[in-house]
Amino acid sequence: MSGEKMTTIENVLVLQGGGSLGAFGCGVYKALVKNQLHLDLIAGTSIGGINAAIITGSRNKDKTDEILEDFWIELSESFVKNDKFYSFLSSNLMKQFYENFNYPLPQIDAISNYLKIKKEQQIKIKQLESFYSSAVFGNEKFFKPRWFPEYAFSDPEYFAPMKWTYLYDHQPLIKTLDRYIDYNKLKPGANGNPRLILTAVSVLDSKALIFDSFKQQIEPKHILATSAYPLYNFPWIEVDKGVYAWDGGLLSNTPLREVLDASPVRDKKIFLVENYPKEVDALPSNLAEVYHRARDIIFSDKTEHNIKMSRVITRYLDFIEDLYHIIEGNTDKLQLDESILRKIRRKYEKYHKDHGAEIKDIYYISRGEKDPHIYENADFSPDTIKESIKAGEEKANKVIQEHKKE
Repeated sequence: MSGEKMTTIENVLVLQGGGSLGAFGCGVYKALVKNQLHLDLIAGTSIGGINAAIITGSRNKDKTDEILEDFWIELSESFVKNDKFYSFLSSNLMKQFYENFNYPLPQIDAISNYLKIKKEQQIKIKQLESFYSSAVFGNEKFFKPRWFPEYAFSDPEYFAPMKWTYLYDHQPLIKTLDRYIDYNKLKPGANGNPRLILTAVSVLDSKALIFDSFKQQIEPKHILATSAYPLYNFPWIEVDKGVYAWDGGLLSNTPLREVLDASPVRDKKIFLVENYPKEVDALPSNLAEVYHRARDIIFSDKTEHNIKMSRVITRYLDFIEDLYHIIEGNTDKLQLDESILRKIRRKYEKYHKDHGAEIKDIYYISRGEKDPHIYENADFSPDTIKESIKAGEEKANKVIQEHKKE
């Protein structure tokens, strides 16, 4: 029957945005490969979209996990080390600011408590140093500050900063990605490759923009668009004539709804990477933690409603199918006019063709926050990136093993 629902289950990886937190998603993907989990569709926004494009368009299909990790290691190796940073800003001044303003050291007698707090302060100082290093010097493999002298002759507004609408140029990312992505694999008819979905938003009318490799050629401009986050001070990208795009995370940092819209029939097993945890154990204890928690809530996964609706729609379709078969089996008794029967049949086949995908299982792989801080998504330092990759792999392995026991 032409309206029969496909029964094969589609494995889907959904990758959130989050700047340098995307290294966690790299680790998750490594775990999926090691557990021999084949992916049919990969969706992402912002840094999640960059990860998704590298995975789907990998220049070496047999070593995609290694290629993705190489990309992250290359970014981390372009991080400007703190000794260079100190030449720009006094380390003593920074420490005084951070200790006396943000995290004052209380007068305590217990040595153990003193050492604990001192260690926490050292971590916070390192985090702040990493953030300012990225903010001042950028990352030559990803983004460069617009005020660098090299832009003096190419940027017509270089000497008119009052007209600037962005501070960082992320075009260097495309040159970096050329070593990792074969764009011929990101177009309709690229057999054997997972489907790629990237999301963005139109600056002028706030409409969602969906870039789907099953429907169009994914180009560098689409990757720039999905990662053009204005609050990171990146520029909008013109993806079509008169269509200007910003990062899809402005609408939704978890592009699961777009997956269901793009592939509405096949049932799904979802692997959802959460860079921003929905739940925490304690209330914030200072303003820095308040801002951090507020940001996490803004970018956390909010697709619970989509998942519930997917299951409700499936139940409705099953009910409609039962009614349809009753009608088909009793056409003589019901004495329906043939035109009415054809109309019922067309509607039934359309509903089953256009809807019905059910989420059979969902794996939430959430990043932990041992030392949370508001600047964490701009920390491309080598140690942090490697730790994030390791954490993502360990967390994904744990979640997969727990599901196997169920």
